[in-house]
Amino acid sequence: MPRNARRLALATVAAGALLAGAASAQTLTMGVIAGPESIDPHFTATGTHSESLKHVFDTLTHSGDQLQVEPGLAESWRIVDPNTWEFRLRRGVRFHDGSDMTAEDVAASIRRMQTLSGPNPTSIYVRRVREVRIVDPHTVQVVTDGPAPTLPNDFIRLFVVSARATAGLAPETSNEAFNAGRAAIGTGPYRFGSWTPREQFTVERNDTYWGARPAWARVVRREISNPAARVAQLRTGQVDMIVRVPAADVPTLERDRNIAVLKTETVYVFNLALDMRETTPQVTARDGSRLPANPYRDARVREAIDLAIDRRALAEVAMEGLGTPQGQMVTPGIFGFNPTIQIPRTDVARARQLLTEAGYPNGFRMVLNFTNNRLPGDNGVGTSMAQMLARIGIEVQAAGQPAAVIFPARARGELSNIMAGWGTLTGEANYYYAANAHTNNRELRLGAFNWNGFSNPEIDRLIQAANVELDEAKRRDLLQQVGALFTAERVVIPIAAVGSAWAMRRDRVTLRVGRSDEETYAWDVAPVAR
Repeated sequence: MPRNARRLALATVAAGALLAGAASAQTLTMGVIAGPESIDPHFTATGTHSESLKHVFDTLTHSGDQLQVEPGLAESWRIVDPNTWEFRLRRGVRFHDGSDMTAEDVAASIRRMQTLSGPNPTSIYVRRVREVRIVDPHTVQVVTDGPAPTLPNDFIRLFVVSARATAGLAPETSNEAFNAGRAAIGTGPYRFGSWTPREQFTVERNDTYWGARPAWARVVRREISNPAARVAQLRTGQVDMIVRVPAADVPTLERDRNIAVLKTETVYVFNLALDMRETTPQVTARDGSRLPANPYRDARVREAIDLAIDRRALAEVAMEGLGTPQGQMVTPGIFGFNPTIQIPRTDVARARQLLTEAGYPNGFRMVLNFTNNRLPGDNGVGTSMAQMLARIGIEVQAAGQPAAVIFPARARGELSNIMAGWGTLTGEANYYYAANAHTNNRELRLGAFNWNGFSNPEIDRLIQAANVELDEAKRRDLLQQVGALFTAERVVIPIAAVGSAWAMRRDRVTLRVGRSDEETYAWDVAPVAR
């Protein structure tokens, strides 16, 4: 069901509940693990940032429940010629300040995304764009650097901002203008209300929204990074629902007659990315002395690390049953998933032998960096992996850190590795491979997240070919080849796909669907009639 139709159905349900006198239905309070990192939707590509700001800013295309591409601010699109897409915009869409949304706003948003930079740049979503042509106020043509079959997929993250509100904003002043509300003018179902970083993000209903009237007059997204605190606030009724329920709490909450739990598998994959630069800052000999070379550059060391990881134990124990062992960086159901890639089996003896063959019979010392607040189980997975690597003779310092700390450090080149999650949110494997497996190339706008210096000319060739291949069968084959080669390199080691759970007060709200990208929108939540 298209998103607008779903909103209409939920709005009808909500209207009935409101007429029944459910005063609390006016405000939805959600306990979330993290919120926006700015009110500028182009500031970062982080999932929790995008999820939050989709309430205020619409995107050109929308992502459906199964990550299928649906109409958004663009009601239709077509290929004009191999290098040109044409998008027809909805008429009658207004920004929150009352001004009309036009093709100029779309063009300005694309240009803005191409020039802003940050720890997780949104430029990856417009990397194929060479030129934007305004045909008329409701038609825009996007000229690409070659055939771009997945451009509508990429544009599910093309947030459209007001050209007038953002005119003249310099990168260094942009965040301040958005955070203060001056530039926070979208076309979404909610208007920006207030934001206290790391605490609370509040939005108010946009009664002139182009789609169905939102069910909730006010939505409060309360940041509660501590999992136990999220559960406690749900139990005591301080929030109506919580996202990313700790796996250990799922069975208990399922037995609570006051609580409803919804579970789903997601597209996020925990992975360990290793530094391939000639020198790396966080790896030494066991006595702390400098090593003559970066051990990760030796394929035998990378294989040893891979074989030391017990994926099944991590999925069942560290992730407490909310994980699925994974052998590649895209999950089944994603276009380009390669069914021939096997999930590696743990082999500690072989791992030790490989380290010896590589010249490290006594192992070495390393810092293991991992996020500890971004996805369910990330802290447990990182801590458990440190113990697994110790079994093959690698002395590990476990360094769990918040995502807001670890990602900027990665971008600055300060880390030798990072264990975190990545979700192929566009439904197409090239989204991951083009950003991570390709050599970092600013001219081609590829490899934007390839922070570790990895480069393989054959992988680059295949990615570039997939980028321009309009035939779906051929493109799928190219992406599966990329997956096989990149997985064999073990520069990024897939670990487990992340499961997720939501919990809510039965007498207050119902959640229509648990999305595989883990995003939680107010329009998918309906008040319970009383």
